[in-house]
Formats: sequence, C-alpha cells, structure tokens
Amino acid sequence: MRSARLDMALDSGALALPSEGRIAVYRPRMGDDLSALPLDRVTVLTGFRPDRDHFAAQCSVAPAPPYAAALVCLPRSREAARALIARAAAEVAPGGWIAVDGQKTDGIDTALKDLRGRVDLSEALSKAHGKLASFAAGVDLSDWRATLHRVQGFQTLPGIFSADGPDRGSVLLAAALPARLSGKVADLGAGWGFLAAEILKRPGVRRLDLVEAEADALDCARVNITDPRARFHWADATTWRPETLLDLVVMNPPFHSGRAADPALGAAFIRAAGRMLAQNGELWLVANRHLPYDAVLSDCFLTVEDLPGDSGFRVIHATRPRRAKA
Repeated sequence: MRSARLDMALDSGALALPSEGRIAVYRPRMGDDLSALPLDRVTVLTGFRPDRDHFAAQCSVAPAPPYAAALVCLPRSREAARALIARAAAEVAPGGWIAVDGQKTDGIDTALKDLRGRVDLSEALSKAHGKLASFAAGVDLSDWRATLHRVQGFQTLPGIFSADGPDRGSVLLAAALPARLSGKVADLGAGWGFLAAEILKRPGVRRLDLVEAEADALDCARVNITDPRARFHWADATTWRPETLLDLVVMNPPFHSGRAADPALGAAFIRAAGRMLAQNGELWLVANRHLPYDAVLSDCFLTVEDLPGDSGFRVIHATRPRRAKA
C-alpha cells in the first residue's frame, strides 16, 4: 500500500529523487516495499527491533543526518506522529523534501490537516486507502517534538504501549504474582517497566532481564528501573536467548501487528518462554480472554492453571516446560 503511493508520487513528478545524498525513511514496517527508492542511499530509522533487523539486510540503519530527503511512515499516535515529522524536519537539509505517508485508519487526514497550518504542503495523493503529501525542508517544527509523560512516578513517551499508565492486564498480572518469586527472571515485552518494578519488589529475585523490542519504551524503562539486578535488552523477545536457563518468565505479550490482531505473535512469545525456562521453570502470563492460546500452552508446558482474572483477561500460571517442544 505504501509502495503504491510512493510509486505514484515519483512517477507523477510530485516527488523528485535527489541526485545525491541519503534518503531517510522513518519508521517503516516489515513488509513495506521501499524499492522505488535507491536502496544504496536509503537510511532506515526505526526503534522497533524486528523492523530494524529486517531492513538492515537491504539498506543502512545507521543514523547519519543531515539527509537529502525523507519519507515519514506515519505512526498511529497523533503526538508520536508530530514528533516524528518534527525530527525529519530537523534532520533534512534545506533544499530537500519531507514526504508524510499513512493509512486513513492511522490518522493521515489529521496529520496532514495539522501540517497545513504550519508548512506549505503539497496536494495529497490518495491511493490504497491512504495518502501521501510533502513539504520543503527548512521549517522549524521543534514544538512538535515528543514530551515526556509522568505516570504514577514512571516516565513514558507518546506512541509506546500504555503510555498513559499501566494497562489493565499488567495490573491484574502484577496483583497475581506471589511474594515468593525468586531466582533468574525475564520480563518479555517489558515496555516502560511497570511489571519489572513489581517483580523487583520480591527480594528473592536475583536478576531480571527486561526484553523489549521498542527502543523508546526500553529507554523509559532504563530511567524507571534503577535496581542493580535489572538488565536491559533491545531485542525481539521471540528470538532473544538468555545467558542461562531461567527460573521464571513474566509477560503481557502483544497481540497486534499494527492495527490487525495477530494471535500468532502472543503464541510466539509463549514458545519463546518455554525455550528459556529451566526444567522446573514457571511462566506467569496475562492475556485477553478471546485469544486462542490454550493449544500452544499445552504444547509448551506440562501444567497450565488459570488464576482469577476478570471479564476481559485471563491470568495464567504454566509450569514445567516440555523440552521436546523447545
């Protein structure tokens, strides 16, 4: 979908590729086709580790501003979208252009309306349920840069999961965790650190690995969690491996890829937890009730117990990972 609009903009002359210099692409998602651009001159800038690793095989992923031009792939959060556009405006050299592209469901109409009040914006090109428009570099949008949120003593940023406070599932899971937690623990999909803070209230925890794919969220966690037992990993939790097998895994796994529900993602988290745990290891998990996790839990663990949750969420305690299914 993004490639259709990019092709149309280049073919129609609405965008002209600069003859030299690097072209920045901010926050593309795995599956986006960037082949309309000269990939040998493209720098992909994203804090989401799976996307970063995907594009690293095609082009540079090392920041090197200033850029000759930029394509901003719109995130869903309005505040995060503004911050990303402001970053591009600061990093593209005068004489270059910044294109903003997004789906209607992700708020592209609102983003373009906001921009029209600040810049000389081109006519929007519409295709494949989205829009693309551009403006010339050299404008100051610094007042759109992201501002930190403070929530119950924690630092968060717009655009990261649950930026306005602990989500309901994590609160339920935190309340269910027993005081006896001990040993080596991992928090998969740790976000900005709410569950990690709860885990580290247990004196028996010797080490906690916070594994988070979103760099902005992990940067917040580094500020929020100062306990020396904590270790921070910018990584895809489904492929990350601990140094040694763990005693416990705690997680509130994501189950969306963009706007689309993707239960396979949560299932991959469960399989990864099974691989990470020692023979008598335990998984503590919260999940929306509608998610079909029973089969993968039974495949990966010998015992699976449902604990009190609420109408929307299950709290699950699984033990004794099946080594043959690792």
